[in-house]
Amino acid sequence: MTAVTTSLTPAQIAALSTAAVAGWGTANIVGLTTAQVAALTTAQIVALSTAQIVALTTAQIVALPIASIAALTTADVAALTTAQIVAITTAGIGALTTAQTVALTTAQVAALTTAQLAALTSSDIGALGTAQAVALTTAQVAALTTAQAKALTTAAVAALTTTQLVALSTRDIAALTTGQIAALTTAQAAALTTGQVAALTSAELAVLSTADVAALTTAQIVAITTSGIAALTTAQTVALTTAQVAALTTAQIAVLSTGDIAALGTAQAVALTTGQVAALTTAQAKALTSADLAAFSTAKIVAITTADVAALTTGQIAALTTAQAAALTTAQIVALPIASIAALTTADVAALTTAQIVAITTAGIGALTAPQFMGLTTAQVAAMTTIQIPAITKLDLAAMTTADLVALTTTQLLALTTAQIPALTTVQMAALPTASIAGFSTSQISAFTTAQIASLNSAQSAALFH
Repeated sequence: MTAVTTSLTPAQIAALSTAAVAGWGTANIVGLTTAQVAALTTAQIVALSTAQIVALTTAQIVALPIASIAALTTADVAALTTAQIVAITTAGIGALTTAQTVALTTAQVAALTTAQLAALTSSDIGALGTAQAVALTTAQVAALTTAQAKALTTAAVAALTTTQLVALSTRDIAALTTGQIAALTTAQAAALTTGQVAALTSAELAVLSTADVAALTTAQIVAITTSGIAALTTAQTVALTTAQVAALTTAQIAVLSTGDIAALGTAQAVALTTGQVAALTTAQAKALTSADLAAFSTAKIVAITTADVAALTTGQIAALTTAQAAALTTAQIVALPIASIAALTTADVAALTTAQIVAITTAGIGALTAPQFMGLTTAQVAAMTTIQIPAITKLDLAAMTTADLVALTTTQLLALTTAQIPALTTVQMAALPTASIAGFSTSQISAFTTAQIASLNSAQSAALFH
């Protein structure tokens, strides 16, 4: 029978009935020439049993027309050896139905050449089961087109090993749907290369779970584009670890929303570097919570720009610790608005250095409350400039301790305006040394009240009319 079969022409082979073909033994099958195999009709192919199909040599498989490949049953396809699978032409692979593709075993899937894989339609890829997806080699994964990668089911994506995931091209990563990205496990997210992370779109980044975000390495965080950082939700920002926060570039910091900044925990705020603090916008600095600001080191307080200092709320200023207030630079002191000066606690004011006191604007001196002024040390009062002295309010002047008043130099006392002179209490006047009394100008003396004159002792009176 084998000899008879092999002697038939391709046309004669094609003329055989399906019953005759179905009756061939495996020897008859193997004995067919490639030309005879190519002549088989789809009806004859359908008539062949799975055992007969499996008997085909790789050369015969190559010879099968596209229509014949498409005519194979799912059982036939699943029974093919990996060598037979590899022998199918790319056109033949492309002709496989979705049902046939789904029937491929994991071994068969892994055996597909990259050229064959590229021939599969997006529908075929989308129909792959998780076991089949996991069977893909890294070379096969790397060979997927963007359309094919995008066609993988979320279950298939979630099932990929980290090695497979890393094999996806950056173009494929950027093409994945938000559903696929959301399906990534924390381990998968942490395995992404920096190149892949940089390729993530804003929409993709926004769907990462907070656990995924927290699992990213600092290198991955740095790789996120500024538009990607800006796309992070507040919940994702809050999920950042202190190490991740500290790793953010100044450009990345600059694009965080005020809502994100306000939502940072104290530990995250403390993790900010001085460079990052200096890069904060005025709106971001203003968004820091009082608790966050109060937790800053003095070095970070000093790093705040003068523009940012000027933008801080009175609540934030009031929250500063004494050590932080004492650490403010003279430039920062100058930048403080009047309301901010008034918001400093009496302890904060008392802790300021004489250089800081001198740096306060005249408007700032005028804004000091009576308790703040009373809290000034003698050294601080003595350091005030003759420009600042006239700015002291009458209330503050009257609240000044006699020790502070006595510490004023004659030059400072001479800077008091005629409007300020009447505010001095009789107790203060009585405490002034004769040298100070003698230093008053005639216009200042003219401003003395009768009560003030009456409070002077004989030595002071003598000094007054020296």
